[in-house]
Amino acid sequence: MIVRSTNSIDIHYEISGSGPCVTLAHSLATDLTLWDELAAVLSPRFTVLCYDLRGHGRTSTPAGPYDFPMLVGDLVGLLDSLGIERTHFVGLSMGGMLGQHFALAASRRLDRLAIVSSTSRIPPEAGALWDKRIALAQTQGMAAHVESTLARWFTPAYRATHPEVMARIGALIAATPVAGFAGWGAAICTLDVTARLGAVGAPTLVMVGAEDPGTPPAASQAIATAIPGARLEIIPAASHQLEIEQAETFNHLLLDFLGG
Repeated sequence: MIVRSTNSIDIHYEISGSGPCVTLAHSLATDLTLWDELAAVLSPRFTVLCYDLRGHGRTSTPAGPYDFPMLVGDLVGLLDSLGIERTHFVGLSMGGMLGQHFALAASRRLDRLAIVSSTSRIPPEAGALWDKRIALAQTQGMAAHVESTLARWFTPAYRATHPEVMARIGALIAATPVAGFAGWGAAICTLDVTARLGAVGAPTLVMVGAEDPGTPPAASQAIATAIPGARLEIIPAASHQLEIEQAETFNHLLLDFLGG
């Protein structure tokens, strides 16, 4: 499906199931198909809204840089166009960053918030790393990021025993528009909301893989500490894409949290 948002971009989305709405926001360099398995689990009990974030999948890829007010505007515009007044929100990595901004900017639209494999602050010194990642994508294409990204996203044991998953996720990374990667990279570098998270009133679940090198458990601990009443779950034997690597545990915790 395609809908024009209030931010004048075409947003590709899919809706399944029935019941209270759950919106799923994927990680950088993937698309809404990252959530296929979870959507199938949730749809018997919830209306599941998955969408390709700006610069990803079949959603428009305008030139960047992007910023979080713009990206929250995409989400709110999509919800408005679909007549969805309130939603649970599950965000992975950059999707979790978006979720924090959504909770702060549009609290009346949010029921429950799940932040997965994310952080609330990117230190200034990380800007140089993101500059290098963006430059690599611009000069060599996103295929140059596949192996290093998979190494950060999955534990060595899982990678070795699931070549079909590595092929599927690697294809998503390679297919990501360079402009979308760069636009989101610019937004990510501005992330610094830890001190504001005390204003989040929605019940919040924070989940992270115990072996995640990119957004380690300490980053999730900082989010959970800052949000009143937030619950932290550290998942053993999982790295960044824990919703794939430890799907059974992840799905159980999320369903319990959402009341499913």
